[in-house]
Amino acid sequence: MTQHTGAGGPQDPESEGRTGPVIRDKRRLDPETGQVRQPAAAEPADQAEVPAEGDDAFAGDVGEALPGQAGAATGAGDGAEEGGVDVSVEEAHPDTQLAADRLEDLRRLQAEYVNYKRRVDRDRALDREAGAATVVEALLPVLDDLHMAKEHGELTEGPLLAIAEKLEATLGRFGVVRLGEVGETFDPTVHEALMHLPEADLPEGATETTIVQVMQPGFKVGDRVVRAARVAVADPA
Repeated sequence: MTQHTGAGGPQDPESEGRTGPVIRDKRRLDPETGQVRQPAAAEPADQAEVPAEGDDAFAGDVGEALPGQAGAATGAGDGAEEGGVDVSVEEAHPDTQLAADRLEDLRRLQAEYVNYKRRVDRDRALDREAGAATVVEALLPVLDDLHMAKEHGELTEGPLLAIAEKLEATLGRFGVVRLGEVGETFDPTVHEALMHLPEADLPEGATETTIVQVMQPGFKVGDRVVRAARVAVADPA
């Protein structure tokens, strides 16, 4: 005779254990907390309880989740869709987007710094040329006097010749170049023709307008002409 108890399945008074079906919940997700369950240690083969087949209380395989828990048994990483949205697409992490923004800012700042350095280097060279040009403009009367003394043969020897040579060497270190030499081809960008001498002697082989006399030498610093050389020119026959 079989007796039914309030808990478990029907009991046989002559047997030591339960004889009815046993349902084991092997779902990986806890339906109440939603947490992943840790796998339990396997039971010994002699203590495992085998559920009875054909019982109405037993539905499906033991490892299969109940119909009400089908959604909970599916992980978010399985490519399931919720409300028509694919949850398998991983969104960018806020820290990743922040790092990308900071990298873009760094690149922009580096480009601005490179442009700034180029601009400063260019302005530094221009400022140096402007400063040297200002000094040359202030020394023009002195340089003209030294040139006239040289033309009249007064700078052939003595301490004044040494001073003139040192002055020109000092100006040369700052990029100052003298303009206008006898025998040079006339260049209107750096020479100013004050006289034209048709009977002047030209260097052998001259085919263009040539400088035959320098009245005032010119000076330039870099590409900046401080004063054009004032000369007399002649044309070849």
